[in-house]
Amino acid sequence: MATLDTVRYNQIEEEFAEAENNPEKRSLFGSCSLSKLQIRREWGTLTRSERKAYTDAVRCLQAKPATWPATYGPGAKTRYDDFVAVHINQTMEIHYTGNFLSWHRYFTWLYEQALRNECGYRGAQPYWNWGLTAITGLENSPIFDGSEYSMSGNGAPVPNQGNIVITGGDGLPPIVLPPGTGGGCVTSGPFANMSVNLGPGGLDLPGGTSQVHPDGPFAYNPRCLKRDLTTAVNRQFAHASAVLANILLPRDIDAFQMQMQGIPGTGNIGIHGGGHYSLGGDPGRDFFVSPGDPAFYLHHAMIDRVWYLWQALSPNSRTKGIRAVAGTHTFMNMPPSGDATIEDYIHIPYTGGGPQKIKDLLSTVSGPFCYVYL
Repeated sequence: MATLDTVRYNQIEEEFAEAENNPEKRSLFGSCSLSKLQIRREWGTLTRSERKAYTDAVRCLQAKPATWPATYGPGAKTRYDDFVAVHINQTMEIHYTGNFLSWHRYFTWLYEQALRNECGYRGAQPYWNWGLTAITGLENSPIFDGSEYSMSGNGAPVPNQGNIVITGGDGLPPIVLPPGTGGGCVTSGPFANMSVNLGPGGLDLPGGTSQVHPDGPFAYNPRCLKRDLTTAVNRQFAHASAVLANILLPRDIDAFQMQMQGIPGTGNIGIHGGGHYSLGGDPGRDFFVSPGDPAFYLHHAMIDRVWYLWQALSPNSRTKGIRAVAGTHTFMNMPPSGDATIEDYIHIPYTGGGPQKIKDLLSTVSGPFCYVYL
């Protein structure tokens, strides 16, 4: 995987060099340049001080007041909650849709910019390489070992948990996943005392039930951050071979994103679901409120990295043109909606960014972006 990252970085260096004396090519990069390029790296490659700087910035965001209007969602109390609230609000329009990848790319970047511009963070958004934690086990990784230089550890163990049963709907068979080794409140690391304020909106619980707050997902419902780290799910759905297959096998964007999210009825939740359900807990297994766990952004940076590497195999066709997008505007086209196009706008209010067309979010070195992965 590191080889693919390096190859793409070298390609981008060459593209910048070619564009230096070619105004037409230079315009493709907008304001991005090699001197401005941010490098997103895997959590375990960061120094301890770099990791702590990141978690300090997240905690800073959690200490600032929300900008999300109380009339829309009284449960949003912090700047961090702004991002959770907007994800709840748009959930059914950003999963199994034509904007799934571009929306989350922009969302993760806006979060990174908030950490930098509002909390003094000087680094780039790190990512969680699921292939590595599938080998070491989640609790043994530098991401989840519970140290002060981690993203906090597992939740307190809850005995005799049942399986997680994801109901299929529309006659599809359910998906049965094992429980993890935690389940209770996170007790170690930077987020041990964190409050999750919004939701649940659709929390999968052991035993096959789903929980929704009686007053809706925007109600104020402060509770501890819970995790249920599940290495078995990581090893089944988000191991290194699954990642590589998602990069190398799909030939078009529709096949790529369907493989990533899991094709309904196959029993495979894809690498996207694999990461979420490996994390587990509340709100990690909540379709709507999942950004309430700070590890969400490392997970979605990895989702973005897989897309970035898939695009790099055929950059001309996969980062521009009408075939760079596939899908409709609603979850699994329910209710039926029109096809998404590269001219569609993505608007993520109260996060610090204005509306952007999908076509301007297809490359990490153009539009508002200027970053790569290593």
